[in-house]
Parts: sequence; structure tokens; C-alpha cells
Amino acid sequence: MPKVETVSSPANPLLKAVRKAVMGGGLTAEGLCVAESFHLLDEALRSRCAVKIVIAAQSAQSEVEARLGHSVDTRLVVLPDKLFEGLAATESTQGVMALVTLPSWNVDDLFEGRSLVVVLDGVQDPGNAGAIVRAAEAFGATGVLFLKGTVNPFNPKTLRASAGSLFRVPFVYGIDSAQTREILTRPELALYASVPRRSANHVKTLGDADLTHPFAVIIGSEGHGVSEASFLNAISLSIPTKGVESLNAAMAASIILYEAQRQRSVQS
Repeated sequence: MPKVETVSSPANPLLKAVRKAVMGGGLTAEGLCVAESFHLLDEALRSRCAVKIVIAAQSAQSEVEARLGHSVDTRLVVLPDKLFEGLAATESTQGVMALVTLPSWNVDDLFEGRSLVVVLDGVQDPGNAGAIVRAAEAFGATGVLFLKGTVNPFNPKTLRASAGSLFRVPFVYGIDSAQTREILTRPELALYASVPRRSANHVKTLGDADLTHPFAVIIGSEGHGVSEASFLNAISLSIPTKGVESLNAAMAASIILYEAQRQRSVQS
């Protein structure tokens, strides 16, 4: 069983660190990711991530202990329910919050095998970003690039929207324009941009694009689309729609990823 500690003061240094991470949408000073909910705790354990600390409301303690089982490497910190409610990032809290060490990935990890890389360019909504990572795992993407100016992947809302996929899908974040050009101009890599632009670049509809070869697709921001700096020599990739001019970032990415999986399944 994990070692159990009881904390009753809101001034406790651990609670201060968690509040700062939640409010800042990032990691704690110790590099831990805040994962709130039983589902994310289960996903972290299933993904063999290091669950360093679990903070639980007293009312949820027995269920948390049952989930942790015989784990001796996890520190369990129990709070009065009211104190936990003040710490929680969600309105309807389940009374559990895990502090997790995520795997460390590098750029090459994203391009292993037959590359299918999603590039997030200025996607600010954490719900969209997390949903895209979830779709990336569901449809076999090899990795996700979070370019500079995109929401932090460690934002608790991003993690919740990913439903735990961020524990498993290789990703790299904070990539600037110069690095982007270097990464995405690999000779074997086709490059698409999900937002059509008025330019000399060829525009393909999704059904006409051959997605069986290694490729990366840039998903632009909700308001401005793909930036000029990231567009490079990408081929504009349009999704045929009726009655609406565009789809949100998560929906567009999901459709493209599904089509890539479909084509690759037919080929194999």
C-alpha cells in the first residue's frame, strides 16, 4: 500500500505548487503533470507512467487506495473534502488528482515507421488540442508536434481532453519556426496543411490525396488558420463540406487522420 499523509492546511507547499501549475496551465516546478479524475489516474497507471503523488479527498480515499493497489512508489496525500474542492481544476471534482511524470520524447521518436505526424500551429483551445491528440492515437498517428504559440500540452484541460492519450502518443512542444522548417523538410516526407490558402500551392481535396506514404499535416489555429511561417511548401488539403465553410481544428484533424488510416488499411 502507498504511504498515506494527511494535509489540512491550504498553505502546504505541495498544494501551492499544484495550484500554480493548474493556474499556469503547465507542469509543477518538479516537472509533474496534473491529471485530475479517476480515468486519468487509471490511464497513467495503465500507461506505466510514474505516478509520483496522488492527492485525494477524504471521501475518495478508499477508492483511490483500491486503484493504487500495492504501489509503494506513490505518495498518497489525503485532504479534507472542502480543501480538495478549492484545489480542483474541475467544477464537478471526483476527489482525486495524480501528479505524473510523462515520458520524454524527441523529434525522431515522432517519425518512426511510416510517419503520420500531426503539427499543431497556434491551436489555443486546450479542448481542441487534447481531442486532436486523442484522435492521433485512435487513428495510428506516430506523433504530435506542438509548435510555439500552441497551447501547452501539459495544461490540465488539454490532458483531460486527450483522455490519457498524452501518456502514450509521442509529442514534442515549443518548436519554433526555424526548427519547424528543419523538421518538416525531410526528403521522404509529404507535407499538407489542413487550411486551404490563396497561394500558388496546389490544393487537393482529402479524397484525392495519397496518405499511404509518410506525411505530416499542419492543423492551424481556430481563428487564423496555418501561419505563413509554418506553411512552407505544404499542399493545401481541403475537406469537402456542405452548408458550412470550415470545421473546427479537432474535427478537421480527426477526419484527415481517419482517412489516412482507411487508406493505409486498404493498402495493407
